[in-house]
Amino acid sequence: MSFDGIFTHLMVQELSETLVSGRVNKIHQPYDNEIILVIRTKGATHKLLLSAHPAYARVQLTNMTYQNPDTPPNFVMMLRKYLDGAILSSIQQIDNDRVIHLVFHKRNELGDLEHIVLVVELMGRHSTILLMNQQTGKILDTIKHVGSSQNSYRLLLPGATYLAPPPQDAANPYELADLEAFDKLSTLPEFTAKAIQHIFQGFGGDTASELAYRLQQAPNARLQVWQGFKKDLSSPQSCYYVLEKKEFFTPFSFQSLDDKAVSKKQFASLSALLDAFYHEKAERDRVKQQGSELIKKVENDLKRNESKLKKREQTLIDSESADDLRQKGELLTTYQAQIERGLNTIDLPNYYKENQVETIALNPALSPMQNAQRYFQKYQKLRNAVKLVGTQIAETKQEILYLQSVLSQLELAHPSEIAGIREELIAGGYLKPSKRVQQKRTAKSKPTTFRSTDGTEILVGKNNLENDQLTMKLARKTDYWLHAKNIPGSHVIVRSDDPSEETLLEAAEIAAFYSKFRQSAQVPVDCVQVKHIRKPNGAKPGFVIYENQKTYFVTPHEEHVLTKKTS
Repeated sequence: MSFDGIFTHLMVQELSETLVSGRVNKIHQPYDNEIILVIRTKGATHKLLLSAHPAYARVQLTNMTYQNPDTPPNFVMMLRKYLDGAILSSIQQIDNDRVIHLVFHKRNELGDLEHIVLVVELMGRHSTILLMNQQTGKILDTIKHVGSSQNSYRLLLPGATYLAPPPQDAANPYELADLEAFDKLSTLPEFTAKAIQHIFQGFGGDTASELAYRLQQAPNARLQVWQGFKKDLSSPQSCYYVLEKKEFFTPFSFQSLDDKAVSKKQFASLSALLDAFYHEKAERDRVKQQGSELIKKVENDLKRNESKLKKREQTLIDSESADDLRQKGELLTTYQAQIERGLNTIDLPNYYKENQVETIALNPALSPMQNAQRYFQKYQKLRNAVKLVGTQIAETKQEILYLQSVLSQLELAHPSEIAGIREELIAGGYLKPSKRVQQKRTAKSKPTTFRSTDGTEILVGKNNLENDQLTMKLARKTDYWLHAKNIPGSHVIVRSDDPSEETLLEAAEIAAFYSKFRQSAQVPVDCVQVKHIRKPNGAKPGFVIYENQKTYFVTPHEEHVLTKKTS
């Protein structure tokens, strides 16, 4: 479901009950389109997320963790100037639209009371957050600056007068008497989502489809259907629906989805629902934003090494014809007196092959002997290349596996883990260190911890440096080590010298999930005691060799894996 006017209305109710009269303690802008207000009220501290993300725009309380940039953006500095220590007076929805006004009051440097409005517009790719002086209506700053060339209707720039989005020409369902709503529904020729959106303000496509569905089920009981629907509109019972190919969040139970849903889960609040719904989606998007430089760099290096591998394998194939080059050189040397200068080709009897004539290409600008030397040089070059190419091919394959493992880790990384992967690439010489004089040192990361069904501890590395540390330093020789077979992925350690078969299978599923083939139905996972593992000298981070392994074939399920995660 979209964050429509109905959902906005209910979210404003939820936030008002929790936050109004609270004081702003901290303000952060962890990502380009998102603001976090830390508000203290009634003896508790809450994190209010305001998102103007083009795909995930929303307002909610959140328990998600965020990593703030080293240098605060200009917009958050402006927010701190006006809102740090301010009291939240009210939270208002404008009409029944996706526009929220958070009204704050605070005394300025002169002791005068100022009323500042933080406006959040949840309009898809046009979503924005702006700070406005309530008395003058002037914009103090916006998270996205929009000039006249981008929007001819209004300016969203510091100093401009704030102009609200165009109003909807429809009735606010929360202000309609039941009989008025009944009259409007009676004018509809048919019950469709589009028709309902035309008469009621703030209805997204999903909400309108739900009302249309209920009316279609009881077309002669429109008043009763509306009364039941309006009751649901006023009393949120947030639901998370999973269909076969789509997920939905709804502010109350949707009858139209109940029979189609593979699963349905209710939450105690709308904010808890949104944390569950957006957590993975928003995390992946943030990793893509923060790690875009790393992903691009690794992908380019990967393409270059794949191209290098093809060339070296071709050199190996070409080396098989090296003797042909030598033979051509010797034939030209033998018959040089019979060859005229300036020819492009010549046919000569090949005494290496009985009763055969060899056609030999020539450079007309060279003498017969110079052409022969040219073939001998090519022959020698290939012979010399063959001595190195086998080692080079092995090194290139190892490089490709390593880069694939880094890409796999970036796909599953939490935004806070990007710094660790960056440090790994810097240590490996793939990236140059930051030129900042006072660069923040990243706290040393720790493996992710899981618990099997019987309580056995399972540890998982989040990057290749951590994989090395986990396997070669932290793990005991009697612990068990698991890794997807011949596939880039994380090292998994079972902290037991005699784990149950159930625990090893669960650890194998975790290893499969944290590998490049996590979407596959059958992933081979090798399992061996740590004492049988060693790291070759000079090997890439995360690369080990082992023996005496047992191979499991498992199907990774995200819900199985994440329920065992403890940190």
